Amino acid sequence: MAVGEDGAQPSSVTKPFTDAIAAAEASIMAAEFAETDADRAEGLDYLAGGISSILQLARTHSKSHPTFVTSTGPYAKMGLDNPDTIYYHAAVQADATYIVRGVRGTTTDLSFQVLRGDYTPTNVPGGDDAFDDRRIDIADDGSFEITFGPQGADFTLGEGASMLAVREVYSDWDVERRGSVTIERVDTAGTAPPELTEAKAARRYAIAASMLKARIDTWFNFPKWFYLDEPVNTFTAPRTTPGGLATQYSSVGHFDLPAGRSMVVTVPCSDAPYQGFQLGSLWYISLDYVNHQTSLNSAQAQADPDGMIRMVISANDPGVVNWVETTGRRRGILQFRWQRVAEPVGPESGPTCVVVDDSEVSDHLPFHDENRIDAAGWAARIADRQRAFANRMLG
Repeated sequence: MAVGEDGAQPSSVTKPFTDAIAAAEASIMAAEFAETDADRAEGLDYLAGGISSILQLARTHSKSHPTFVTSTGPYAKMGLDNPDTIYYHAAVQADATYIVRGVRGTTTDLSFQVLRGDYTPTNVPGGDDAFDDRRIDIADDGSFEITFGPQGADFTLGEGASMLAVREVYSDWDVERRGSVTIERVDTAGTAPPELTEAKAARRYAIAASMLKARIDTWFNFPKWFYLDEPVNTFTAPRTTPGGLATQYSSVGHFDLPAGRSMVVTVPCSDAPYQGFQLGSLWYISLDYVNHQTSLNSAQAQADPDGMIRMVISANDPGVVNWVETTGRRRGILQFRWQRVAEPVGPESGPTCVVVDDSEVSDHLPFHDENRIDAAGWAARIADRQRAFANRMLG
């Protein structure tokens, strides 16, 4: 570290970020819902993912030369990330024009969303223009090119536009493949951004500090806003998602299952192209969905002969195909999503549930014999899940 002309040591460039890390760690260790060592360990791992993700975002964030970066994923989770979704985003400005090019993959859904403002502990950004690929022209080879910008572009960014989000949603992890997507700002194409300076590097660390604080504060509050005020061990009727996609409905809740108790969830198998369910922790992130079956979509779940999907949420193995593992957590988040819907998802299409003793689970599964799976079958199912995830991440 260089000494200033007056002989004084300059302040550390990284100190704002290291201070933010220390504050975030203190918040995590003091979280009232972190009851066990495993809860706190998950929180610290969540923080590690946030640190790595935010440093990447701070270094790649550019309004003059934007690029799509991964918003959240299996190793840097936030915002109750959907295990079936790959998330991208790029920074935008309302007065600039952008060309988005890509090739449509075979995923169940591809959607775009213009966000205005940022998620904060008291605000959910507007998503006034959220749409799926049915609104764009796709060539026979799967390629597409669309513009975002002021009036006259294919899609108007609008006042306050700050981010363009892209989501690719899978049903069958093993078969479906993602496409590709790029973004180019028209008036800066063919130019290079200004060279990095020490002052700009310092500003990046300060921005990263602010982003880390906002990330921790925001997602601590999100369950309180939309989940924890609901009666425990129940689901809301399907509803449009706050700040989310126009073609998405969700049904949410939170569970509290003491040792020896299970929740049996029944939901109609939907006509919606995508229907998915997941568990989340009170850190508002997905559980381990690679090595455990903590999520199920309609392509993965076993449907009963009566057209219903019946799932058992529990810590202990109930010996059925549609076991959704709490991975030892007593409390957590419940989330259903329906996407690419053509019409509203009504209450009759939503889930119902009952909490019972583990020993009574089979009494609430009218097709229990057809639902059974043994230990070897379960291990094979998880191995298939792990392989499919690995293939999915390779595109």
